[in-house]
Order: sequence, then C-alpha cells, then structure tokens
Amino acid sequence: MKLSAFLWLFLCFFAAGVVNAQTVWQTNFDGKLQFYQTTDFGVLLAGTDSSLYAVDGQTGETLWRRKTKGLDETSITPIPSTDLILISIDEGDKSRIEAVDLLSGATVWRSDKVKGDVLQLAVAPEQDLLAVVLVKKAKGKVGEEFKRTPIVHVFGLSSGDELWKKELESDVQMMPSRFDSESEVAYTLDNYRPPLILDGRLFLFYEGATSYDARTGKEGTREKFKINEGGLALTEADPVFDDKFLYTSGRGKIRAVNRRSGEVEWEAKDLGVTPEMAIVGDILYVRTGGQFTRLKDGETEEKGSFGVSAIDTSNGKTLWRYKGADKGLTNFVFADANTIMVADKDDLITIDTRSGKRIDKFEHDVEKAQFVLINESGKAVVGGRDEIAAFQIQGSRLKAENDFKFQITDSRFQSSLLEIQNPKSKIQNREAVWRVQHKSPSRGVFRTIAGIALRATALYFRYGGVATSALNIVRGANVARSVLSLRWSGLKTRFSSFDLTTLAANSAKNYVSGRISVFGIASRTPGFLNRFNGLQITTPANIRGKIIGGALSRATPSRAEVQESLLDRIDPVRQIEKLSGYFLRRQRLAEIRGNYMYFYTDLPKPFAKKGLLGVNVHTGKDSRFILISEPDARFTTDETVGLLYSANGNRLQAFDVLER
Repeated sequence: MKLSAFLWLFLCFFAAGVVNAQTVWQTNFDGKLQFYQTTDFGVLLAGTDSSLYAVDGQTGETLWRRKTKGLDETSITPIPSTDLILISIDEGDKSRIEAVDLLSGATVWRSDKVKGDVLQLAVAPEQDLLAVVLVKKAKGKVGEEFKRTPIVHVFGLSSGDELWKKELESDVQMMPSRFDSESEVAYTLDNYRPPLILDGRLFLFYEGATSYDARTGKEGTREKFKINEGGLALTEADPVFDDKFLYTSGRGKIRAVNRRSGEVEWEAKDLGVTPEMAIVGDILYVRTGGQFTRLKDGETEEKGSFGVSAIDTSNGKTLWRYKGADKGLTNFVFADANTIMVADKDDLITIDTRSGKRIDKFEHDVEKAQFVLINESGKAVVGGRDEIAAFQIQGSRLKAENDFKFQITDSRFQSSLLEIQNPKSKIQNREAVWRVQHKSPSRGVFRTIAGIALRATALYFRYGGVATSALNIVRGANVARSVLSLRWSGLKTRFSSFDLTTLAANSAKNYVSGRISVFGIASRTPGFLNRFNGLQITTPANIRGKIIGGALSRATPSRAEVQESLLDRIDPVRQIEKLSGYFLRRQRLAEIRGNYMYFYTDLPKPFAKKGLLGVNVHTGKDSRFILISEPDARFTTDETVGLLYSANGNRLQAFDVLER
C-alpha cells in the first residue's frame, strides 16, 4: 500500500515536470527570424534581415554567421549529396550566387554571371556538373496568377565555371512559398518537377519535356505541353527510368525516351492526368487522376479520370486499365511485386498487377483519405489530416517469377487495351486492425490551426515514409535512388504547402543517398574522411581522378565574409570531433525512415494542453509527445536528434520529443 502511494506521488511529480518542460535550447539572433530550415548534416540555417546563421541542431551553438542583407527563404538552396549550399545574393545592380561550405561558412566559389534566386537544381558530382534554375524578382501576393521566365545555368560543380546558360522561351506559372500571408511572399517553382541529369543529358520539365547535352547545352528532344493542368500543382508524374528508357508524362500521354539517343521511341496515349508512375520488372504502372494542390489558394482539388493502368515497357501498349476507383484517389503502393494498392474516398482497393483484376475492396471509413502506405508488419495504413487506420490486406494469389519479371505471352494481354470493369458492390466489409483519430484543437484561429495540423501530419513524408514502393522491389533500385536523390526542389522544405496525396506519392524519393561529395573544410582535414564506412565520400581531387580547368586554385575557400566561425576557433582535436558528429548525423539520415505520424491536437492528461502527438504507424500507439502549444507555422523536426524547432521573434527554440 505504501509502495503504491509512493509510486503515485512519483508519477504526479514526474507528470508535473513534463507538463512544464522547458526548451532543450534557445538561440537569440540579431533580428526577427525570416526563415529557417534543416539540412542533411543536422545543421540549421536561419536568416534575419541582416545575417545568415548556421546553428548546430543538437546544441543550438552558432557555427558561423555571415552579414548578408535581403535574404529570404528562396535565397538558400542546399546542393544534395554535398556539403555545399548556394546563397543567392542581390545587392541592387550587383547579383551573384556563392557556393558555401555548410560547416565552416567559407565561400568555395562564386559567380557574378547570374541574377535571381536558385529555385531548383540537379547535380552530377561524378561529372563535375551543377545545373541551377533561377528566377528574377519572384515576389507577389497570394491568389494572383504569377508568371516569370526561368533561366538555366550549368556550372562546373568544383569550380563554379559557367559552361552554358539557357533562358526559357516563355513565362511559366509559379507557386507561392506559403498561403498564409496577405503581404507579398516569395514565389517558387515547387509546382514543377526539378531538373534531372541522366546519361550526360539535362532534362527540364517546365514548358513540357526538353533535354540538352549537359556539358554543351545542345538541345535534344523537345515537346511542349501545359504542365500545371487546371491551375493545379504537380499533375504530371516525376520521371522514372529503367536500363533503356526514361519515362515522362504530359498531355495525357506517357513517353519513352531512349537513354542513348534521346529520341522518343513510343507513346502511350489517352491516359489522362498522370501524377504517379513506377516500374516493376517490365511493366510501367501509372496512376491517373487524384488529389492536387490549387496554385491560387493552396486548397486540395480532385481531378480525374481516376484509375490505375499497366503499360508494356517494350512497346507502350496498355495491358489493362482499372477504372473501379472513385473521387479522392490517393497515391498507390506495392504490397509486393504482384499486388498494387490504392484508396479512394470510400474504399481500400488491391489490384492484381498482372491482370488488373480487383483482388479486394472494402470500406476504410477514413474521412477525406489522402494517402495509403504499407507499414513494417505488412498492413495497409490509410490516413487523412486527423485520422489513420490499419488494415490486414489480401495479397495477390499469383507469385512473382524470375526476379519479378514475366513475359507477356498470356492471351489475356494480346489486345492493346484490356478494360477492367468492376461491380460497384464491395467484396466484404472489414474492421480496422487499429484506428487512431486526433482532431485539431478547437481553440485558436481556424486558419492557423489548420495550417499547423497539416504541417504536423506532413512531417512523416519527409523521411521516405512510404518505404514499400516499386523502387524497393525492382532490380537496380540503388542506382535509381542515387540518381533521383541528386535533385532539389522546395518541396523538401515547403512540404506543408502541398496536399498529402502529392507528398505520399513523392515520399518514396525523399531519401538521402549514402554517397556524398565534399568540398569544404572536411575535404581538407587529414584522415578525417576515412572514419565513415557507411558513406561513399569523394573529394574534388578524386572526382574522375582529376581537377577540371585549374579548379583547385579557384576553389580555395575564402573566409573574408564569415564571422563567429566556431570551427576556426577550436583546436584540431575538437574540430574533428565536431565534424564527425555532423557526418554521423548525415550517415544516420541516409538510413532513417519515418515511423511516426504527428497530429496537432489537445494532448491527454497529465499534459492537458495543445501540442504534437506522434502515433507509431506500425502499432497505432500514441508514442510521442511534443509540448509546444503554439508552434510557428514553419516549425520542423530533426528525427536524427529527436528535436522540434520553432521560431519566436528573434529566437529559435528546440523542443524535446518525449517518448512514452
């Protein structure tokens, strides 16, 4: 009895301490924070009206500061799979971009031949190529149709030497960086797929699909068509590829571009809006229709026709087309190589990938379902903004053969199109294995609450949450993953501006490659890079075994504009310890996957306040709590250190993620 009373008192004191938990750290800056973002090394970049700061995400310690006026959230662009960031600087008549070492703040190279902010990019470190897409004066009010002409510049990655540039022939419609402001905001190219460097060619997706020789700028294939169908963002799929073809979508067609010649070899027509594609074996699977973000106001809109199709990659013939889905179609995932799964506004549907026949269909009862994923136990998880539910699924009765590949010899596939019509009646009703619902708080401004709630749920998809996908099934997945990860778009940091369906479809590509090229202080620290067996690290000296055009002398970093540089002040032993910590976080990020879906809600007792609650998507348990009642609308997390970051005036605060 006494023991029980003691435990009760202990729990009460513990709960009181948790409820009143303070921030893990807090850092003050020289003015109000205009933006902040995480990086792959666990370093936070934060900007005020006067300065750009790099902050250790675990401790809040300032690594370096640069006095630079006029920066906003589109002025800073990380170069993926490197230790560099690009800073776009506009000083009246003078504009430039600088490639800056993230860890020391030193300038590796600069170019004065550009104007505007870098909004998207693609990089090929092994070819020493960097392609950036810039837009000048990209600011306006939310709700207006905003158009600008992008300019493409291609540089030597290690030197900053400009190889060629190309201005697009026409203006393209752009997307606001945020929808919760009545004043001017930065506009972005987040509504387009970022450029891609593949087989020595640069592919652009702004005025249709165009390719260039990545080193010379010589134009190859080109087809113009409207990208943002009906004023909606990302209605066309991100390109995918196999050993022979690169597949692109647009104007209701899928095109197979020969990777050697750059020519279009076949087209699959009359598909409709195609926002998602995946290759398994010799079959290209496409989702048509779905839910999309409106460019004018950020609201979600549905657009059909709704369904899933399978295309023979050898000739472009449509093998089957499933039309049994209804409005509100979500992303698709693969339960295995023979079972594809999709949800609509009412039902969870599994489809046999060989025949296109429906295997199973039952009501999920999730209000406004926007995504589906497969968890570690093989269950289907259907979710929306405030609810997720897990279901046991029935897989295909057919078995994969020959490493998930099969020959199309069955008489069922001899016609060019096999329409699969399914009865409207459900096969069966099924109870969820578990179901979790956490409504947004009822206290506060509705628009603000809704924005925070959406950002909380969207956090999951930053870490490649839909881990079971065709990319994990098909042979050669590692090559595809490494190439697709060498691109950057604002979708990575401005994820809460998009509908959850788009984020779920994109999340299979939201991973960090285990390969990294270093150009900054880490590349010049003797013996340091040999410590990391989990990373494939290259330096300028071993990119293809040479330095191009004397880049070594021009790439010697300059610290002239860097102030408060921590790594310059500490002794060599501690410097190596610091660098090791950042590279270990980078290594861990390459391995991490999302396990928790966060909801902004009224927390249960003993907390009894607003905050974030993390649900384990594998068990359905309420497993995490973050005690932050009113986070900044741009808050973000770092799963490698278990912290949430939020701004308050000139302060950046880190909040602990509490585990149950």
